[in-house]
Amino acid sequence: MTNTLHRYGTAESFADDYVVIAIPAKSAQGGGDPLPGLKRFLQIALEYHPVSIGDAMSGGSMRPTRRKSMWAHFFAERPSQPDFRTVIDGITKPTTFAAVFDKRENAEAFVHRIADEDFGLSINVSSSVLNGAQCCKAAGVTRHSVAYSLGFEGIPDNLPNRHAMMLSTMCGHGMISLSYAKKMIDFVKENRMKPEAAAASLSRFCSCGIFNPSRARRILEDARKTTF
Repeated sequence: MTNTLHRYGTAESFADDYVVIAIPAKSAQGGGDPLPGLKRFLQIALEYHPVSIGDAMSGGSMRPTRRKSMWAHFFAERPSQPDFRTVIDGITKPTTFAAVFDKRENAEAFVHRIADEDFGLSINVSSSVLNGAQCCKAAGVTRHSVAYSLGFEGIPDNLPNRHAMMLSTMCGHGMISLSYAKKMIDFVKENRMKPEAAAASLSRFCSCGIFNPSRARRILEDARKTTF
């Protein structure tokens, strides 16, 4: 089970969203220290062009800073490119690690490589059910199990806030508020922010790095073209 299952959207909306998660056992069963394998998991991920990587203990590749005021999220020019090296260099303890991809071929190739490496870690692929099955097939492995999220009751797909829901739920820990997602949509619609900058601003609030900036940019662009 993973909190990435609560991402809101139709199956088609996950065409550019693949989250591959490595989870170590809580005990030292048979493998000793899992940290080298976890670090290698992220190092290998960089070879397959992820849009984000993350360490659930220290954060993702887009992070907030104490050196700026709250207004920096709205008006100041800030870097919108992920810093992968900070994530890998900051690894200190075994925890949940993730790599996010926006292209199917990259995700499938990465899962195939990780299966070959055989680190002894639990690997989850979070996307649509079809996308997950395709990744397993490409890797030549038998899918162990499937976990579903039953979604949100009483929220039709044509509600005005569906774009905000899709953005907010990309942080499974609930660190991206619905109101802030709506604010970013409004700023993009008003041409006060570019989708890339708005997606980067949202990414900084995700505490584990599973937020997908590529999917966020697409959602923001779609929201800008939609009139209610």
